[in-house]
Amino acid sequence: MTRHKIIFTAITILLLTGLTSFKHDNKFADDFLEFWTDVKDNYAYFDKKHTDWNKVKTVYLPQAENAQNENELITIFENALEELYDNHFSLNTNLKSSTRLVPTGLDIWAEWINDKPIVTEVRMGFSADKAGVKNGMEIVSINGIPIDQATNNRIGKCIINIDTEVKNYALRQLLAGTYLTQRVIVVKQNGKTITINLDEANGNLTDTYKYNSLLDFKTIDNNIGYIKFNNSLGQTDVIQLFDSALYQLKNTKALIIDLRETPSGGNSIVARGIMSRFISTEMSYQKHVLPNDEKEFKIKRSWFEIVSPRGAFIYDKQVIVLVNHWTGSMGEGITIGFDTLGKAKIVGTKMAGLNGAINGFQTSKTKIPYSFPTEQLYQIDGTPREIFSPTNLIDLTNSKYKEMEDPILTEGINIINANK
Repeated sequence: MTRHKIIFTAITILLLTGLTSFKHDNKFADDFLEFWTDVKDNYAYFDKKHTDWNKVKTVYLPQAENAQNENELITIFENALEELYDNHFSLNTNLKSSTRLVPTGLDIWAEWINDKPIVTEVRMGFSADKAGVKNGMEIVSINGIPIDQATNNRIGKCIINIDTEVKNYALRQLLAGTYLTQRVIVVKQNGKTITINLDEANGNLTDTYKYNSLLDFKTIDNNIGYIKFNNSLGQTDVIQLFDSALYQLKNTKALIIDLRETPSGGNSIVARGIMSRFISTEMSYQKHVLPNDEKEFKIKRSWFEIVSPRGAFIYDKQVIVLVNHWTGSMGEGITIGFDTLGKAKIVGTKMAGLNGAINGFQTSKTKIPYSFPTEQLYQIDGTPREIFSPTNLIDLTNSKYKEMEDPILTEGINIINANK
């Protein structure tokens, strides 16, 4: 071989090696693989999903390799996590193009019933409520796209079996919308077709609902105590406020605890702090399971979480807990706790149905944070938390509730007054 050929060959090898090294040293691809592996090794609900997680890597890794900036990578992550259709799985960062979190950023709860998307609950005081959306309406289209088509377009590419849970997830993601585009829906009610701009009442898409306090309390309807948590179960300051409210309501004939506005997670210290005022001995209130320990080591790991009594007195009169589709995560934990402890009747719709207990992760290079369920949660009797149903289940589409301002609260009061 001549000297020139040797030099040419050496240069070619160096160039190829350099190109290979350059392609491998792709921080977006590396971080996507880290994200994908974290989920593969730690996600607690693969056994309940119809997702081909290996296919997720096949579909989205090339997109990550070709991403031009971090915002594109965030969008790829968002699309990948939607393949698990799990509202307890989220990125802890977002773009204006990101879908609002469900249920926190959602104001309409709808579900597919007999192949029709029906509004089953409207969040009181939020934009859809102000715009005139009513329970029982059938959704025909969103932003000019037939709802069947829009739903199918939203379903992930790696889902093997498209069941009602998958379709409901896609429907609610569509209804949550983004901060970039107003949501305009066409609905049917009583044979009439109506067009509703869901965001018109807000004035602009960046407005958010603001609470005046962490907690509200009062006496209602002939000496019934009422305590409402305002999406505050993640703030330990609310424990002292709850203690103060309970002290001022200690002589009421019964107590209503309203958890219908607790969509955004919380702190188990707050949960135990609330339940601890209603028991006289230590009691287990929920069961944790780490399924991935069993998957890796063939050894099951589970434990019961205990709540211990505290405070100057025990509230031992009748308790009603109000729930709805915006009772999420820690709100759901408190609810199943009260039910398990036998200390309250649960009144309302089904809850948000959020899976398990979450843990946070972060990619090494771009520092994108994300969290997802790593533990399964159950009642002590083995009922999964996410499928819990209230003892007094209310169907808000029933015509008998049509003229009631607040059917769930009314039902709670009626139960108390019937227990004379």
